[in-house]
Amino acid sequence: MKKVISIFIVFLISLLAYRSSFAETMINGAGATFPYPVYSAWAFEYNKIIGVKLNYQSIGSGGGIRQIVNRTVDFGASDAPLKPEDLNKDNLLQFPAVIGGVVPVVNIAGIKAGELKLDSDAVCKMYLGEIKYWDDKMIKGLNPDLKLSHEEITVVHRSDGSGTTAIFTDYLSGACPAWKSNVGGGTSVKWPVGIGGKGNEGVANYVARVKYSIGYVEFAYAKQNNLTYTLLKNPAGNFVEPNFESFKDAAASGDFDPKKDFYLWLTNAPGKKAWPIAGATFILLAKDKKDSNINVFKFYDWAFQNGDDVAEKLIYVPLPEPLKNKVRSYLKEKGIY
Repeated sequence: MKKVISIFIVFLISLLAYRSSFAETMINGAGATFPYPVYSAWAFEYNKIIGVKLNYQSIGSGGGIRQIVNRTVDFGASDAPLKPEDLNKDNLLQFPAVIGGVVPVVNIAGIKAGELKLDSDAVCKMYLGEIKYWDDKMIKGLNPDLKLSHEEITVVHRSDGSGTTAIFTDYLSGACPAWKSNVGGGTSVKWPVGIGGKGNEGVANYVARVKYSIGYVEFAYAKQNNLTYTLLKNPAGNFVEPNFESFKDAAASGDFDPKKDFYLWLTNAPGKKAWPIAGATFILLAKDKKDSNINVFKFYDWAFQNGDDVAEKLIYVPLPEPLKNKVRSYLKEKGIY
């Protein structure tokens, strides 16, 4: 009997030690909704293979920045890159994780995905409230073969601090002088018109429910929710479709410099087939959280080595191998890798 009790006690001690070890290897992150689909897919595989859990809160880039600044998570995530001086002020590090595209999505009866053509002027004027109806002459001029009725446009935007908004408004600021002077760019702006949804999920849900609406979401959300995405005219003058190749073409224009903490925007890229609203999404680390930083980068380095196929299936562009090596060197220099 004593032997049985002893074995049971040893079992309990082993179980408690296992649970304690398990708790130590939980990684907590928060931030951008833009990369949530691919981070979730990577986390599932990582937990299955490595046994470490990633708890990622999809709360928007603004929330992710606040939480890492306050040191309440192991890492923050933002689609809006932070300038080196802001990183230094809050004692942070930054590196890109994956590249994707933001797409306008619409809910117009009879219009299918990839049929409606828009340019930056049309998108800008809709979001400024200057174009109010779908049969406006500017939209009809871009789409002479489509039947567009006199229905009022409902503009949908993000209500939370958002990296997707930062990418979208950086695109508008770069392509539309009226937007730059009247509204500008950032994770949060003062919207002239429209209704707000929380997260990419909120905007996707609004557009799916509200007839004759237009919104902007990361492409994976458009695909997952069967939303009607538009074509866009890029700076080269071509109407392009949002897809892996057009995002990749935009990504090819980027020169990510570790000396500048990889600070870079990819909007309005010059490539002939480049999607004009592309961007990298970034991971933020606190310099003083060295132990958790090692666990965080172990996860992302595993994803760099094993997650490209998953990213591509979800229409994200994996970082090119030279850029992955730049990230590794950058973090090694900072004492993390």
